[in-house]
Amino acid sequence: MPITSVTKDPEALTMTVVAEFPVPVERLWDAYTDPRQIERFWGPVEWPATFTRHDCAVGGRTDYYMTGPDGERSGGYWTWLAVDPGRSFEVEDGFATEDAESNPDLPSMRMTFTFESTPAGSRLTTTTRFPSLEALEQLLGMGMEEGMRSAMSQIDAVVADLESFAAGRGTESQILSDTQVRISRVIRGSAAQVWRAHHEPELMRRWLLGPEGWTMPVCVVARNVGDSYRNEWAPVAGGAADGQPGFGFEGELLASEPPYREVTTERMIGMPGEGNVNELTLIPRSDGTTLLSLLITYPNAEMRDMILGTGMTDGMETSYARLEEEVLAPA
Repeated sequence: MPITSVTKDPEALTMTVVAEFPVPVERLWDAYTDPRQIERFWGPVEWPATFTRHDCAVGGRTDYYMTGPDGERSGGYWTWLAVDPGRSFEVEDGFATEDAESNPDLPSMRMTFTFESTPAGSRLTTTTRFPSLEALEQLLGMGMEEGMRSAMSQIDAVVADLESFAAGRGTESQILSDTQVRISRVIRGSAAQVWRAHHEPELMRRWLLGPEGWTMPVCVVARNVGDSYRNEWAPVAGGAADGQPGFGFEGELLASEPPYREVTTERMIGMPGEGNVNELTLIPRSDGTTLLSLLITYPNAEMRDMILGTGMTDGMETSYARLEEEVLAPA
């Protein structure tokens, strides 16, 4: 059990939890800022968490839900208030409704996570500030302390698992629900570099090509919320894809918070029916790389499975590897 102390102060309306870990502080920081990792320990053992959004930047938002033994769900959110990379972050933590909106029937709280190096590894101090004594008593009565102890008992196994989250592992897809899939890839480059590579046509044409044998003759970027974009690919004459029909995608920019997050619609050109919604998040890591997380929401499970069955993940890995080698590699 990593927790070394829990201190409740009714007068100051705080609860402070201190935990020690035998890993460098950078490893612990990455565990909290990577949605693939934090969802493995944020919920109690019997209530595992699923994170559908995790911005990790001031003004950003985290959305998650925990699933109980009988399939029941309990939602939560964070609003990111302050970030000192590698050292601390502060969030408003609250309960969420089924549609991921803040639940007004339950109190929210402010939580500060402070990361420190120690001779044996690292120390995490989590300070929760409650809005009132009634809120403190209500949340503690709901099992908040026991839930935190259960959740944090799982961190040691996560931070010890370095290989699963290392750069170079490749593009991974994770099915989150009937309609949602998360694509993850650690990119060797800063968030600003990766963002630029996704938004400058001359760079996009160099890497966003999928398997060998394709070119990108049309690349129209949406610059402002409400703008439309359009990307088209065509086979290279005499290349590996020669003879195959060209294709393309178009959509609208719904939200943009450079260089960390954007949301777009996406539909295949010429294909009828509802498209999907893509939420791109770029999370800086302690080693200077960037975790790219793409949450795709499909209209239904059939569409999800059909698109995953095309080899989409392998094609994206080819593109991301090309991005590192041909765009982001040092000269």
